[in-house]
Amino acid sequence: MIEQPYLLFLGDAPDPLAAKVAQGIRDWRPDAAVGQYRLPDCNADMGLPDMSIAEAVAAGARTLVVGVANRGGVISPAWIDVLRDALTAGMDLASGLHNLLRDEPALVEAAQVHGRSLHDVRVPSVRYPIANGKRRSGKRCLAVGTDCSVGKMYTAIAMERAMHARGMKATFRATGQTGILITGSGVPLDAVVADFMAGAIEWLTPDNEQDHWDLIEGQGSLFHASYSGVTLALIHGGQPDALILCHEPTRTHMRGLPDFELPSLEDLAEVSLRMARMVNPACRITGISVNTHGLPEDKALAYLAAVERQMGLPTVDPFRQGADRLVDALD
Repeated sequence: MIEQPYLLFLGDAPDPLAAKVAQGIRDWRPDAAVGQYRLPDCNADMGLPDMSIAEAVAAGARTLVVGVANRGGVISPAWIDVLRDALTAGMDLASGLHNLLRDEPALVEAAQVHGRSLHDVRVPSVRYPIANGKRRSGKRCLAVGTDCSVGKMYTAIAMERAMHARGMKATFRATGQTGILITGSGVPLDAVVADFMAGAIEWLTPDNEQDHWDLIEGQGSLFHASYSGVTLALIHGGQPDALILCHEPTRTHMRGLPDFELPSLEDLAEVSLRMARMVNPACRITGISVNTHGLPEDKALAYLAAVERQMGLPTVDPFRQGADRLVDALD
């Protein structure tokens, strides 16, 4: 059990998107974060109070959460002193990076000396089965994107909240470190051995009531040379009844891949639906979610309207406008 509230560690994040773990917690669990800790060259800011370790402890922080999601998921040597200071001051540590806290001798020693806990949330805790492709009862919706970090998790959580407000049966199914830290459970899919990834999603979305929706957190992109495998596992393991296309319009290239352009929404629709219908012939695309954070209000509204005309599907920014229209389209 990861104790709250959190101090969000932004480290030396080069931009806000590199601190997407912290951003997700701030946006969806603001009650769980007392402040942020930034190193001098950090270019991310969650708008929370900047705190020292001592100030955070005095404010009640119980766990320092590594809020950075850098390429490769590594713990920087520049972070070690701060992380050790947090343990010494009485906080636990939580991280979703591939580079595990438990593999850092200085942190293991400090945790033992001060009786604190190290939480590596990206370590699978279940022996997942190999996927069998059998249809399951209940309904499932999966967000798929033109790129990484375009709002797939935000879309699923926003839809779950809108559905709960209507009294509908719905569950957000976390598949990454941020979602797991927000909800407290899920599958760290990109840390699962490849042969078992689709099976892990079958396990995560079991048989359910016929009117129950699982809102599955998307990962990566079918078009991303680095992370397409995890996306395909979500599609085949999730057997979605509905797909939501996700896009961020200010990107000039795939994240981390400057030589790769983003696919069009038409290409995303065609490829995603073809892959999904391999395991669920009835799957359909029901809506489009656009992350308009980088656009002013007037341009955002104009862009959403243009995409809706272009694609013939309800198109919204669910964080900015709410997810009601995406939920309406599931009927």
